[in-house]
Amino acid sequence: MSTGKLTIDLAALADNWRALDSLSRCETAAVIKANGYGLGSAQVAKTLAQAGARHFFVAIAEEGAAVRQALGQGPRISVFSGHMPGDRDLIAAHDLTPMLNSIDQMLHHVEALPGHRFGIQLDSGMNRLGMEAAEWAALRDIALSQDPTLIMSHLACADEPDHDMNARQLRNFVEMTDGIDVPRSLSATGGILLGRDFHFDLTRPGVGLYGGMPFAEARPVVTLDLPVIQIRDIEAGEAVGYGNTWIAQRPSRIATIAAGYADGLLRAMGPKAQLFAGSSRCPVVGRVSMDLITADVTDLPQDPDTLSIMGPAQTVDDIAEAAGTIGYEILTSLGGRYQREYHS
Repeated sequence: MSTGKLTIDLAALADNWRALDSLSRCETAAVIKANGYGLGSAQVAKTLAQAGARHFFVAIAEEGAAVRQALGQGPRISVFSGHMPGDRDLIAAHDLTPMLNSIDQMLHHVEALPGHRFGIQLDSGMNRLGMEAAEWAALRDIALSQDPTLIMSHLACADEPDHDMNARQLRNFVEMTDGIDVPRSLSATGGILLGRDFHFDLTRPGVGLYGGMPFAEARPVVTLDLPVIQIRDIEAGEAVGYGNTWIAQRPSRIATIAAGYADGLLRAMGPKAQLFAGSSRCPVVGRVSMDLITADVTDLPQDPDTLSIMGPAQTVDDIAEAAGTIGYEILTSLGGRYQREYHS
């Protein structure tokens, strides 16, 4: 194969959901937006449904339609972006639940789909999506008379347990929803780990399902093996890759691997990233280019046919740290050229 092999461990995915579910006494949903964090929303949704998830969250209605086709009727599929113009037919045909974010969305939804199920998203301090306190106060009685199925908000700093924003948003959310007889949800993966005060009636784990931080106990879900196209010998003083940014300090053996930033392996990771032959490290040398990465394999006892960049020896968060980003970006950037192989 001339493309990398992305192996997805569905059993680990299910185990991660069960582990996060065990940390609360409430319902545990699953966030499978962005094509199941880049791993395939149909396969991810079916696996998590078999594990016990009955409520799924996506970012946009089109994602919800794809998940409904994979799951069939039964599980609830909620849409974070709410009811956008042009979404009416998708929401109705695929029985999606928009999480309404504003008065305008509320009016549009009840006019376009009277009686159709919806939820409400409140802004407890993140200033991104949801109704602010004054907006919610003006609409609250009218909205509650329409029987919303869920009221939710989202934490800005849940991956930093000691950040005072967590307590502030919890307090704001309680003040906005206290006394309401509607299920409530505040926490994704990080919020689950903050403890039961943050759990309410439903949690919505996302990145922790896929092996990412801040869920340190997660089982790794993704392995990425890359084929070696060519290996060459270079002398001390010779350069490798664009810009001559890496110059050999000794006679070296350099492997060129079939992957690059077009495949979600970010250019910024180059100076700090490693590839692996088993447990042996092979540092990336030179710049990551669109389709190719070069690595120093001088110290290997034999030439490799493939090198691993993601797996037991190097997690998605290790790669993210090398690139100065987060595991979410690495996962959701994994390109379409990989051969995807699912293990259950």
